[in-house]
Amino acid sequence: MAAMANELRFKTARDLFMACPAVAGDMVAPPTEQPSIEFCRALLAGRVPEEAVTFCAYLLPERAAVWWAHECLTQLTDLLDSGDQELLALVHELVSQPYGHHHGAEVSRAAAMPPTTPAAWIALAAGWRGSGTDTDMAAASHLQSFPAAHAVNAGVLAGLARVALADRFSVLSAFVEMGIQMAEIEALHQSADAY
Repeated sequence: MAAMANELRFKTARDLFMACPAVAGDMVAPPTEQPSIEFCRALLAGRVPEEAVTFCAYLLPERAAVWWAHECLTQLTDLLDSGDQELLALVHELVSQPYGHHHGAEVSRAAAMPPTTPAAWIALAAGWRGSGTDTDMAAASHLQSFPAAHAVNAGVLAGLARVALADRFSVLSAFVEMGIQMAEIEALHQSADAY
């Protein structure tokens, strides 16, 4: 497990904060020299456990972060309306496509929607990740100054806000553990690709 942690995109929390300064706008906790996974678990056990979700959103590469958010929200489908469920299906389709695949009207439609629901935020992040045309980028221009991780974070937290208070911490913990597991899987893929 320690060898795997060394292959993470960001070995320490401070590494992540230095590479992605926008995370400081989404979190109150200051970065430390703790390994990223250890820091994330400390956040989960801390005063504001929601910051562990934020940290996961930034820790994961964009494509993996969007997929993680999709997987989190599919756990909450009974709390989402049909519009959000349609957007989740679109996100699934977008993230399932190879890199560079043009998504045309679907991306523009998702990116142009105001992110007022959990899945709308995730669709926005997927649109950023998958877009690249002038039309697609113009549609998302109202939030261009934020990284996709910001939208992923907002979507997952908006979904969590719909969970009953009595269940919220256990759902939040499951989401964070899934994010950590995905980060570890990504690290294994990076390690395998290096050989």
